[in-house]
Amino acid sequence: MSALGTERKAAVTAADLAADPSSTFFAVRNLHAYYGESYIVQGVSLDVRKGEILALLGRNGAGKTSTLRALARLDNPELRQGEVWLEGKPLHQSKAWQASRSGIQLVPEDRRIISGLTVEENLVLARIAPGHGMELDELYEHFPRLAERRKQDAVTLSGGEQQMLAVARALAREVKLLLLDEPYEGLAPVIVQEIERIVYSIKERGITTIIVEQNAVAALRLSDRALIMDTGEVVFTGTAKELLDDEGLRNEYLAI
Repeated sequence: MSALGTERKAAVTAADLAADPSSTFFAVRNLHAYYGESYIVQGVSLDVRKGEILALLGRNGAGKTSTLRALARLDNPELRQGEVWLEGKPLHQSKAWQASRSGIQLVPEDRRIISGLTVEENLVLARIAPGHGMELDELYEHFPRLAERRKQDAVTLSGGEQQMLAVARALAREVKLLLLDEPYEGLAPVIVQEIERIVYSIKERGITTIIVEQNAVAALRLSDRALIMDTGEVVFTGTAKELLDDEGLRNEYLAI
C-alpha cells in the first residue's frame, strides 16, 4: 500500500475536522447506523465546506448509500448514535421531511420517479411543500431535454432522462446540500457527460454536493475532496487530486 494510504488508514483524524461541528457548513460526527441488527455505518465523521463537491467512494457494500440515507435522515438505516449538523443546526434527531425542509435533498439511486405523472407534474409536486428552489423555467433552462418532454409520462423517459428529472426535482426544492447516489449508474457515456455538465452547473451556483459513485474516476474529476469507505468506516480522506494520483490506494480500496 502507498505511504499515503498507510498514513490515512483507520479513520478521519481530529486534524481533518472542525473542533466545533456547529461552526462548519456541514458536519457529521461519529455516525453509527443499523438495518435491524446489521451494523452498517460504523463511526463515520466528515466535514463538508460550503460550495464544494465531496466524493464518497468505496466498493459495493462499503456503506456509502447507507451513509447518504442516514444523512438525509431516512428511517432506514436507523441512526443510533452520532450527530449531523447543517449551518449550525442539529439534524440528528430530525425526520426526513424536516431535513429536506432544512435544505438536505437526496437523489436516490432508484430515482423514485412517480408513475402516472408527467415530467412537469413530478416537478410541480416537488414544489408543493414549503422550501422552494428553482422555478420551472429555470429548471427547463438547465435541463432542456426535460423541457422537450414536459408533457410526457415521466416513467417512459430513458434512464438518463429519468436521472435528469430526479436531479431537477431535488433542485425544485431549497437545496443547501445535495446528496447524489450513483447518478451515472447504467448510463451511456454520452449521458454521463451530460450529467457531469449538470453537476458542474450546480457547483457554479454554490450548491454543496456529496456524490456517491462507482465510477470513481469520473466522480473524482468533478470533486474537490474525497473520502473512501470500507466495511462501514472511513479509511481515507484527502483531496480528489491525491486520490487520482495514488494508483495504489485506488487499487486497494476501489479496484480501479
